[in-house]
Amino acid sequence: MMRMRWAWLTALLAVSAGSATVVPNPLFSDHAVLQRGKPIPVWGHAAPKEAVTVTLAGQTASTTACSCEEGCWMVRLPALPAGGPYELTISGSNTIKVQDVLIGEVWLASGQSNMAMTLSGCFEAEKHIAASTDGQLRLLTVPRKSAIEPLEQADLKWAASDPTTTPSFSAVAYWFGAKLRRDLGVPVGLINTSYGGTPAEAWTDYGTLFLDPKLRPLTANFEKTLMDWPARIKQFNDVALPKWKDDVAAAKAAGKPAPRQPGQPMGPTHQSRPAGLFNGMVAPLLPYAVAGAIWYQGEANASRAAEYKTLFPTMIRNWREEFGQGDFPFLFVQLAPYMKIVDQPQESGWAELREAQLHTLRNVPNTGMAVITDVGEEADIHPKKKLPVGERLALAALRLQYGWKNEWLGPLYRGIRIEGSAIRVEFEHARSGLRTDGQPLTGFTIAGADRVWHKATAQIVGREVCVSSPAVREPVAVRYGWADFPVVNLWNKAGLPATPFRTDNWPRPKAP
Repeated sequence: MMRMRWAWLTALLAVSAGSATVVPNPLFSDHAVLQRGKPIPVWGHAAPKEAVTVTLAGQTASTTACSCEEGCWMVRLPALPAGGPYELTISGSNTIKVQDVLIGEVWLASGQSNMAMTLSGCFEAEKHIAASTDGQLRLLTVPRKSAIEPLEQADLKWAASDPTTTPSFSAVAYWFGAKLRRDLGVPVGLINTSYGGTPAEAWTDYGTLFLDPKLRPLTANFEKTLMDWPARIKQFNDVALPKWKDDVAAAKAAGKPAPRQPGQPMGPTHQSRPAGLFNGMVAPLLPYAVAGAIWYQGEANASRAAEYKTLFPTMIRNWREEFGQGDFPFLFVQLAPYMKIVDQPQESGWAELREAQLHTLRNVPNTGMAVITDVGEEADIHPKKKLPVGERLALAALRLQYGWKNEWLGPLYRGIRIEGSAIRVEFEHARSGLRTDGQPLTGFTIAGADRVWHKATAQIVGREVCVSSPAVREPVAVRYGWADFPVVNLWNKAGLPATPFRTDNWPRPKAP
């Protein structure tokens, strides 16, 4: 399914005053970071059949542009160690010199608003922005765009990390990259391609969705929606939008807050349409050499957790196939606590989505998960403490990609043993032991065969947790953190929180 995508870079040609014919893809611009230890693809356009030579760090590769009007070309330079800065030279009938190029680690950062959330909007932003100067940490943000077909390029520009560039950059990605910089001591390039409020199907290739029987309803429903779109967009433009403008004027006159602008109806280029963001924000990056990807998304799919168990692994496989670099590490964030804290056991769509994410961790090779049960906010879907999120993703990268022996995940449910009126829960990632935050252990519930859940007493016993309740004499199942906003405090001694889980697979009780 790997595809080559080319476009005629007319704007760049115009800049060259009409004399230049060789033009690189905008990914290859001043201050770029190229992936170390892998062959480096470099591509662009030239005159049809024009000879093109690319030189970097003493390595040279040559090719001939294709005979098509676009004159597309690609070379692959041999793998190089970390280093730089270098000059990347691309020559044909003209010569282009790309300055200040580094060789290091390149990571994609993607997802919805919690990945898009900028450093300027986070906890203690001013302090961190002031300390963000690092000439070997480079940043690139892909413009937000949904497209009908895969785009062949985007308006891209690399920049070094400093107080003028980091305020508008993804906070999670920044802190992920900053930790890798400290721990690896090599250049790091971060490509932020994220868009708030968007579901995973928007980030997945259309053909991939269509060919999976479990996911085909996503494309079928979208195609039905398109049939009604002309009438709905007309109603939006002729009725809904003018009414909103009138309401804004009335609110302003009354000294009241302006109402939120209504969203456009689903259509051909809506940001949530299947494949729209894959086409507009992932395809233009292919096949840039990368170390891996980090991902923070799931809120927009929280009402469809069962589907997400198929959709999310499918999206990961799709990205890996399209980049053509094997099963690179794909590291993601489990959803943070959100919404009103409920004291009694509850069913929860958000808990089910976290379970779907855990399912991906257990079943998709070379994946890692950051658990953030300690940073949620009841009234804000965008928790402001993003530093631990980025750094926990970096812990996973250090272990899975770079072979460090560090602990990278909190206690992970392994199994249970029923002992009379109690259940003992066994955990992985607990070799160093278990701990709480100094308070009694919270967040466990227990049920018998009647499937009625009760708050439980839980105690740490070595590397296990013993769970019981006087209301359940013959327990059969345990849950931990099973809530929209789990109030939990089980950690391992490496300082990482346990992931919520359940030992049952019972369907939700039907509403009365």
